[in-house]
Amino acid sequence: MESPYSKSQSSGHTLLAYILLLTVVGVLAWRFWPGNGGGLLFEKGGDTTAEPRVVTPRGSLADDEKSTIELFKAASPSVVNITSAAVQRDRFNLNVQKIPLGSGSGFVWDDKGRIITNYHVVKGAGAIDVTLADHSTWRVYQVKGDPDKDLAVLWTDAPRERLRPLPVGESANLQVGQKVFAIGNPFGLDQTLTTGIISALNREIETDNGEVIKGMIQTDAAINPGNSGGPLLDSAGRLIGVNAAIISPSGSSAGIGFAIPVDEVNRVVPRLIRFEKAPRPSLGITEAPEQWTRQLRVQGVLIYDVTPDGPAAKAGLRPTRRDDSGRIRWGDVITAVDDHPIKSAKELYSLLENDYQVGQEVTVTYTRADQENKVKITLAVAAR
Repeated sequence: MESPYSKSQSSGHTLLAYILLLTVVGVLAWRFWPGNGGGLLFEKGGDTTAEPRVVTPRGSLADDEKSTIELFKAASPSVVNITSAAVQRDRFNLNVQKIPLGSGSGFVWDDKGRIITNYHVVKGAGAIDVTLADHSTWRVYQVKGDPDKDLAVLWTDAPRERLRPLPVGESANLQVGQKVFAIGNPFGLDQTLTTGIISALNREIETDNGEVIKGMIQTDAAINPGNSGGPLLDSAGRLIGVNAAIISPSGSSAGIGFAIPVDEVNRVVPRLIRFEKAPRPSLGITEAPEQWTRQLRVQGVLIYDVTPDGPAAKAGLRPTRRDDSGRIRWGDVITAVDDHPIKSAKELYSLLENDYQVGQEVTVTYTRADQENKVKITLAVAAR
């Protein structure tokens, strides 16, 4: 037999459930009632007197804002979007297909249809298109690149009247703290402007093929995927660099971007247009394998051989050889060029290529029989 106490307890639970249910319904009704920040669970008549807010006048733009706007208007028509694709033939119907590889930026170099970009933007492409600021697209019919400098020249058929070459500046006198402006096509969004300052100079980065580019401009102007190959400008709207790379674990801008200085661009691009190979300066030596220097516990470049009548031979540097009794006589070890210490052949060749020219005189420091010596050598053209 059920006790009165059990019935009373059951009725109390039922009442409590009703109270909770009504509370929830009330809260929901209040939450979604118009004017309480919720959705339109219920509708009522609109306010027929609603009008747009009165615009507050802002006054004139600041001088630096006006300068930036004018800079973008002047420079943006020179910036292009570059899309590259691999070309392959369908094995079934033999139709040629284009497989997109990526996109990047570039800029007009001259009124003959030549476009400048990074080499890595067009590397491996079988087909390349260039889209100008007026949204007209032109096929690239020829490419010349220097992978060691990460620069490439693209030839298009774009008519002269559509081309707006950028004014060229200089990079030798740049200073940390200068304002810079980057224009490009990050993430496929064309004509994007970012601003910042030069945060460091004379940085080094390594290219895809392992070569080191020296003298790079470091900037905090946002450089994102797709900005590569676009121009870096000074506050006068002059080209001072070609945006090349970022340091970022996520692949997006993290405040550290790099640009190839325009002095290097202005030296490499004309050579590419002339179809000339870069004359590489040389000491006229052949280096011994690095494992030999490690075994001998010496730091520097051990000379294995010298080019007959070459710069090193004329300066009296000795190669590795065997004496009359068959014993190995180790050659001289190059340890420095001018004030630059040398620890490996890679460092030596990178230094000569980036910092010196054929015909220039350098002071070479070398060791012979544990004695340090110095000699002046005139660099010659390296044999290919």
